[in-house]
Amino acid sequence: MDKALDILQRMQIHPVVDHFTVSLLMVGVLVDLVGSLAPTRTWIRSMALSLMILGAIAAASSYLTGDLEADRIWKALGPDAKSILHRHAQIGEYMAITFGILALWRIFIGAFSFMEGSRPIYLMIAVLASFVLGYGAHLGGDLVYNYGAGTALMAAEGNPTPWPSPSALASPGGVLPTVTVPTPTPSATPSAAPSPAAGASSAAMPASSPASTPSAAASPGTANM
Repeated sequence: MDKALDILQRMQIHPVVDHFTVSLLMVGVLVDLVGSLAPTRTWIRSMALSLMILGAIAAASSYLTGDLEADRIWKALGPDAKSILHRHAQIGEYMAITFGILALWRIFIGAFSFMEGSRPIYLMIAVLASFVLGYGAHLGGDLVYNYGAGTALMAAEGNPTPWPSPSALASPGGVLPTVTVPTPTPSATPSAAPSPAAGASSAAMPASSPASTPSAAASPGTANM
């Protein structure tokens, strides 16, 4: 038994089964919605019933294979990744049970006429369950793409952490360096040069005589006194 489980773990079939689960169930609900609008097209309702039954089987297989993968990678995950894996596993378990019940409900609707009146309630629950199933698939993708769960990267790191965003990888420090451009300091303002107008007015004025001019010439009468 242990050898068979080891072989299943090495095959890594959980992602393959997950893709079948999501596609079968979501397409089955969508086809059933279309079939409710065309009640005379019985082949559409039969297709929806088949897809729902196959999807419920795939959901149970997805939960079982996911449990095998969780046992293999749990110890290698960090606290954040373990929290996401725990939510992913819980949603997988709840959805396996929910779609199993919905598949039985859908069989009863097709087999017994008195169950036909419950079709609207069935469809509403199936649509809500499809959204929850999509969220669980998103968590699985988060584990693989952001934490490397189940990949060679996880085996190399041992305890993977979320990968940085592309913006954080722009520089080694994670932040773009700040470049400071020096501002030139203005030199001292040179003394104002004489304007041409000032030079012209100075040239037009006569130069003063080096000798002092006598205030009045001496009269002859004054000289005789």
